[in-house]
This record gives sequence, C-alpha cells and structure tokens, in this order.
Amino acid sequence: MALITHVNVCNADNEIYCCLRNKIVKLDVQQKEQFCQGCKMYAGEADGYARGVTCVWEDVRVVSNPHVAVDPIEEFTHNQIREVPPESPALFLYTTEW
Repeated sequence: MALITHVNVCNADNEIYCCLRNKIVKLDVQQKEQFCQGCKMYAGEADGYARGVTCVWEDVRVVSNPHVAVDPIEEFTHNQIREVPPESPALFLYTTEW
C-alpha cells in the first residue's frame, strides 16, 4: 500500500475527519496540541486552504494522491468500509455439528 497525502479541509463547523481517532473532530487548539502534534501521520497545515491539516497514511481505498477531503462526514463514512480478501479465514463457517 502506498502512502497517500490527505488534505483535510475544515467544513463550515471547523470539523475534519481524523484518521488517528477515527472520528470527526473540531480542528481547534486542543485537537492540534493533544492529537495532531504527536501523531505520526500529521504532516502540517493544509497548504493553500484557509483551514485544515495535511496527514499522510496508507489508504486502502483507491483515491488520488493527494486526496483532498472537504466533507468530513463523507470521509468518515468511506473509511469505515473494510474489504475482506476472498482467501480470508472469515469466509469459512465453523460448526460443532457433525
């Protein structure tokens, strides 16, 4: 999987999707100090945008690089989908009946 640059642009309520916390958060001083600054995915401010942050992480989805996220709800929703590979053991049914 390739590292993808995610430009998380704040919506009208100053919210973004945070991959570290896997939730929609207010991008305020507390978020930046308690989470962004110590996050290995954090790559700085969202250059060229009034408000937002840039994060770099492996994304299993097929997205552009950089990927610009302007709707945190949509970004959150799309990041909740996980594909199970066809060879996964999860596809086998186990039973105690013979």
